[in-house]
Amino acid sequence: MTAAALTADEIERYARHIVLPEVGGAGQQRLKQARVLVIGAGGLGAPVLEYLAAAGVGTLGVIDDDTVSLSNLQRQVIHGTDTVGMLKTGSAKAAIERINPNTIVETHTFRLTTDNAPALVARYDIVVDGSDNFETRYAVADACASERKPLVHAAVGRFDGSVTVLKPFEDGKDGKPNPGYRDLFPEPPPPGLVPSCAEAGVLGALTGVVGTLQAMEAIKLITGIGEPLVGRLLLYDALAARFDTIRYKRN
Repeated sequence: MTAAALTADEIERYARHIVLPEVGGAGQQRLKQARVLVIGAGGLGAPVLEYLAAAGVGTLGVIDDDTVSLSNLQRQVIHGTDTVGMLKTGSAKAAIERINPNTIVETHTFRLTTDNAPALVARYDIVVDGSDNFETRYAVADACASERKPLVHAAVGRFDGSVTVLKPFEDGKDGKPNPGYRDLFPEPPPPGLVPSCAEAGVLGALTGVVGTLQAMEAIKLITGIGEPLVGRLLLYDALAARFDTIRYKRN
């Protein structure tokens, strides 16, 4: 693929990236070429979309079939009071275009399912999952595994969050296949066992912390810097201000 040349405006806009030796002009060009699909424009998707747009990701896909409600605004910071009642995809697209008019936004206003996930995932380089239900999480993870697309997964509840990166179609440094989502969670929990955010609550700033970590992992994957959270589940306890890491393997 031919490198996407940076304009004078982009060189100024991304100057703090370009001056980093680990990123540089080549890394910024990779960001400009990248196509990232974000599942959900909610609590996690909001900071993911904002920071990936600001970072200069060339194309962002947003899938969400919901509308903005007043109770979303405590954590879904990409939306505002003036967008209550709007489709979340439309509200997010308008916000992204304010942040960075260079980013192309592709909206998908439908619910992701096991049937439509593979074709949608295949259109992008990386997928970031900000969904809030197990049905979608399994559909996304299975589609990414079959289409060989890296997946940045996260979940939040009350005061706790977790992040990991899934690349089960590749081997790790030990030569063994990387683990997938079903190695972490072989089966979805019984209905009603895990309360939703609407039932249990969630601290708004928690989604900002965890979603920003997801954006960071996506940027690392695109630019090829650092060590992504493959085979590692990063846990965040907001009340204790503590991070822990659990290693997991292919089952």
